[in-house]
Amino acid sequence: MSLLAAIREDTQSVLDRDPAATSRLMVLLCYPGLHAVWSHRINHWLWCRNLKLIARISSQFTRFWTGIEIHPAARIGRRLFIDHGMGVVIGETAILGDDITLYQAVTLGGTGKSCGKRHPTLRNGVFVGNNANILGNIIIGENARVGAGSVVLRDVPPDSTVVGVPAHIVYERGKRVLITDPHQINDPLSDVIIALADQITALKSRLDLLETDRLETDLLQPRPTTSATQQPTHALTAEREESAQYRTEQLARSEYVSMGEGI
Repeated sequence: MSLLAAIREDTQSVLDRDPAATSRLMVLLCYPGLHAVWSHRINHWLWCRNLKLIARISSQFTRFWTGIEIHPAARIGRRLFIDHGMGVVIGETAILGDDITLYQAVTLGGTGKSCGKRHPTLRNGVFVGNNANILGNIIIGENARVGAGSVVLRDVPPDSTVVGVPAHIVYERGKRVLITDPHQINDPLSDVIIALADQITALKSRLDLLETDRLETDLLQPRPTTSATQQPTHALTAEREESAQYRTEQLARSEYVSMGEGI
């Protein structure tokens, strides 16, 4: 494909995927993601012809101008769209397929200092949200989606969505994936969560046994008779009767008492 045809194809790809793009001229002048990709095409051509120092220097100028760092050795397919782009890093051995979308601050990085393939491979149609980190020699399958802020450390199957730190699958081929085992998340705290779940299960079992023993004890104990339960009521009635009798006796003596008597 000629350079002019590639520029036309990349421009149309942005117009198709970004509703904020209203004209070809705006895309050509105001989209640093495209400028970085076009510069990388030249830098990669230089790198493959063993002009590595010139390629690295050119990539550093592109980084300064666009805020996007792409190693000249990285292999990038057609119609890559880097939206906004500030802070995007694509490592040396990264491989990107066609029709990929990357948002700002995405890192396609490596782990450790091992030689050889140490950066991720993104298949066709992958979408990566902002601030996501895809690390190591892993493969992101076709049409997969990586949620914003995720840290991906394992392969992602095609047509799936991953989120979280570390990332785990929440949708696969259009169906919701329910996590029943904490080990599926591959989180360092998974063992702690499993231990707490086991302790809660043991405590519930002990509580059920205690409730069963209490019910059995209540059934074996004799219930109080009706007269015993009514005894407080009888005592209260007797007290009221005595109080009424006392008032009656005092009223009967009132005619013998005059005001000021005894003074």
